[in-house]
Amino acid sequence: MEHGNTEHKTHSHGYGIYVLVWLALIALTSITVTVAGVDFGKLALPIALFIAAVKSALVINYFMHIKFEEPIFKVFLLLSGMTLLVIFILTFFDVFYR
Repeated sequence: MEHGNTEHKTHSHGYGIYVLVWLALIALTSITVTVAGVDFGKLALPIALFIAAVKSALVINYFMHIKFEEPIFKVFLLLSGMTLLVIFILTFFDVFYR
């Protein structure tokens, strides 16, 4: 009995990559704490946000397995992220220009 396309893609890479990503997240967290303790002036926030973006990209790609999903799923994920960004920007302008 044929049930159509039953091909399943396996995307398991060993525990080694997860340990490396975890170590990278620990290191980036340590760097974030260090940046918070050093006076970088106006650069402190952009540096911390950049590190947070890298950390979130690692979590999304490896622990949530988005790296191995179909392209249409990635498009919808990007679309929802852009929608959230627009909401944040509009809120920012509303708060700071009252």
